[in-house]
Amino acid sequence: MNGVHDMGGMQGFGPIEREDNEPMFHHAWERRVFALRLACGGLGRWNIDMARHANERMPPADYLAATYYERWLWGLQQLLVEKSLATREEMLSGKSLAPVPHGVIAFAPERVEKAVRAGRNYRVDAVLPTRFFVGTAVIARNINPVGATRLPRFVRGKHGVVQRDHGVFIFPDTNAAGLGPKPQHLYSVRFAARELWGDGAPHNDGVYLDLWDDYLDPI
Repeated sequence: MNGVHDMGGMQGFGPIEREDNEPMFHHAWERRVFALRLACGGLGRWNIDMARHANERMPPADYLAATYYERWLWGLQQLLVEKSLATREEMLSGKSLAPVPHGVIAFAPERVEKAVRAGRNYRVDAVLPTRFFVGTAVIARNINPVGATRLPRFVRGKHGVVQRDHGVFIFPDTNAAGLGPKPQHLYSVRFAARELWGDGAPHNDGVYLDLWDDYLDPI
């Protein structure tokens, strides 16, 4: 998806301001949003790629003005409405106006810490043909999908070299659209800085990106 969230290689946003000893949460409501997002995700109505794509659909001006957890909250609201788990009227009032949807089982509080620490594994235990090997020259496809994608704009149409095959993983583009995991190889690809930004970039610098089969073509 071509959106304001795809900021790789962009300039003009000012310096990155680092905060020494930055806390995990700056405000109590951020902690609550984190918990809500995790608990609602545990209902099984969407996956992590759908959740990311929900954040990415935030209107550009709002996205740029929002904090990290404000984007999380906005995305969660979209998902709750789209999956018929809540209405906007219910969220505004803070009260449920209808019975709990059939099949919804609450995510128990005692499961939260274990779920956070365990995370999820998106590696797929499957043997699939390898299209590219270490040292293979590739070109990132110049695609402009309407839906979600993890292929940044700044490498589309650029040449790179495969550095590593990570194995087989779920493909986020189809996973976000509810079209299935479409497992495929995930590669670490190095793009020379001068390939991305011209002769003014340092000669020896490069950017490493993890890219799936469907993002790449051989040269």
